[in-house]
Amino acid sequence: MVLKASKLIDIRFSEVDSMNVVWHGSYMLYFEDAREVFGNKYDLTYMGYFNHGYYAPLVEMNFQWKKPIKYGMHPRIDIIYQPTEAAKVVFDYEIHDTVDESLIATGHSVQVFMDMDYQLVLYSPKFYEDWQKRWNVFEEIEDV
Repeated sequence: MVLKASKLIDIRFSEVDSMNVVWHGSYMLYFEDAREVFGNKYDLTYMGYFNHGYYAPLVEMNFQWKKPIKYGMHPRIDIIYQPTEAAKVVFDYEIHDTVDESLIATGHSVQVFMDMDYQLVLYSPKFYEDWQKRWNVFEEIEDV
């Protein structure tokens, strides 16, 4: 089952540089916004991690720039959950120009689990395993 969420991005003047192009650091903020939208849609929020006794820090994040985002554009960011049996939360991202659906950028992030003593958790917490089962993330699509 593919779990995906989307968010329209309003480019603010404060996000662009002197070339009228979005500053590279803003992409990470767009990814953060996408993770919040995904979390709210699928009930996998930062406060949910915390309320179950865990943190979920980012340990890997990257993006590949394809074309510029300029002030006044209204691109869409799509976030796609990538199932893994490891104790990680993995997402891929795509930013599209809503005018012509062209690809602006792609990205990837990995979060791990830490307990409240800031110790790395090597096995998926029960609440996360239950969440994966609830959303059937490992269900394979049968050929018809």
